[in-house]
Amino acid sequence: MREITVEDLQKLEKSIIIDIRSPIEFDDGSIPGAINIPLFTNEERQEIGTIYKREGQAAAKWRAMERVSSKLPVLLRSIKNTMSDGEELIIHCWRGGMRSKAVVTFLEFAGIHAIRLVGGYKAYRQFILKEIPAMFPDKAIVLHGLTGVGKTDILKKLDNLGYPILDLEEMAGHRGSIFGTIGLGEGNNQKSFDALLHHALKKIEGSAYFIMEAESKRIGKVVQPEELMDKKLHGIHMYIHTPFEHRINHLVNEYVLPYSKDSWFFEKISVGIDKILLRIKDGEMKRQLLTTLENKNYQDMIQILLENYYDPRYDHKLQDYAGEFINIHATNSEDAVEIVINELNRLLLKPDSNVNHTTKHSLS
Repeated sequence: MREITVEDLQKLEKSIIIDIRSPIEFDDGSIPGAINIPLFTNEERQEIGTIYKREGQAAAKWRAMERVSSKLPVLLRSIKNTMSDGEELIIHCWRGGMRSKAVVTFLEFAGIHAIRLVGGYKAYRQFILKEIPAMFPDKAIVLHGLTGVGKTDILKKLDNLGYPILDLEEMAGHRGSIFGTIGLGEGNNQKSFDALLHHALKKIEGSAYFIMEAESKRIGKVVQPEELMDKKLHGIHMYIHTPFEHRINHLVNEYVLPYSKDSWFFEKISVGIDKILLRIKDGEMKRQLLTTLENKNYQDMIQILLENYYDPRYDHKLQDYAGEFINIHATNSEDAVEIVINELNRLLLKPDSNVNHTTKHSLS
């Protein structure tokens, strides 16, 4: 049986990773890009585990065989359909134990060459947690700015131009406002965040710097590593300024217009407003927010929140940073990107060469 370690997996240029754990295990954390083709359903896994505890290993194996036997042709065909020329087929489960060994054996019998990941997902997670602290490039370029200036939009545009970025909000599946998870699902857990962070750091490997937003240590459900927080604190800081009207329109276009007619939108905003109301002492502001919520007047709601809640809180956060800020005054995110690039050029942070098959930039 062919096997591969997590370390060697990182070196493969082309691979297809099949995660055969149950859906609930996969949802709790997975290798980025892995495809979930479960050997057992959630219920079957629970049933077999219960038998193992009550009756022992032999009885559990027998029940597992009964559950698997009828579904093997469909399982193997599903795995085969993921394959393409030149790609190594990697199979893994939780600890690289019986499930992955069995599936690789069945694949070999079917004439399909597969490799078992030694240690499974558990080994992968241990590996990335050990690697991440030392993977950050030397210098962080940190984008600051009030809610709605379009920092995420600027990051994405810089990414498309080949600059080395870390989009931490996307990795966390959460943004820093009452609109936190709108358009991003329910937010990622720590395991998913760590895996996506490691994956992103591999992409910018070799760069002398990276660009990020000035996020709080906690983003939604996840916590950033201390090494990243230290890079942020001692980085080069750029403060994005855009007109107040642009900020309102940006938030409406990004968070409201695409989703406001969906059945879940009003409830999600209501929950967010309820949380904010607990922190507000101004009775008139509370009344205004409740009125905008009742009328579904999200544009006025955003204006009230920016003026009276988010902007004052953001100015307070800036006190955590020492040193000067490079001010970026722009009318929109396109202008901001151009000015940011000009500042990067002034700082000698220029395009260099391809790293990990993506255009990167480093100190010249």
